[in-house]
Amino acid sequence: MDSQGLASYFEFKNVNWPNLWAATWETVWMTVVSVAIVAVLGLLLGLLLYETSDSKSFAVRALNWIVALFVNVFRSIPFIILIVLLLPVTQVIVGAITGAKAAIPSLVISAAPFYARLVELAFHEVDGGVIEAADAMGATKWQIVYKVLIPESLPALVSGITVTAISLIGYTAMAGAIGAGGLGQLAYTDGFQSYNNVITLVATAVIVVIVFVFQYLGDFSVRKIDKR
Repeated sequence: MDSQGLASYFEFKNVNWPNLWAATWETVWMTVVSVAIVAVLGLLLGLLLYETSDSKSFAVRALNWIVALFVNVFRSIPFIILIVLLLPVTQVIVGAITGAKAAIPSLVISAAPFYARLVELAFHEVDGGVIEAADAMGATKWQIVYKVLIPESLPALVSGITVTAISLIGYTAMAGAIGAGGLGQLAYTDGFQSYNNVITLVATAVIVVIVFVFQYLGDFSVRKIDKR
């Protein structure tokens, strides 16, 4: 097969379509599962950062420093390095270091700190007067969280998880380069390493479509939620 020239990008007879759809499903599965875990873990970390940010207690400030250090460190590590660094942890958690399931721990640990910062910012943008009013009416700390903080910041939270999901789609492609499956592995092994340009092109196009779908769903949800 001639791998040179623009014509090689349009030799669609060289695409194994069943393999492409299987890889697409793996990418979507990795993304959805990771987003679900990141949404919960990132919300908890962001809430912890928010609640401990202005405390006068030394112990609470120390907790804030520890959580912030964890968030900042794991936000700073490039994903391709992080996934290799966490291979022993992945082996312990899922019992494997390859395949779609093995990518989940690294995807979560890389994205949760990022989303946690977005959650913290969203909470800080909530009108302090609304919180003070709820406190004056006798609301408990947890009532303020789930009846004021989260509802008032929900559009920003959904927008943040949308951005995080799109980043995760890119991460799944990088994870595929070292055996995590999905469209990233298909583009790398069946496309790049096999000099099959059309597979790389088609895999890229499918990834772009997945990104557009997630972005549309996120934007649609924000418009429905935001009553301003």
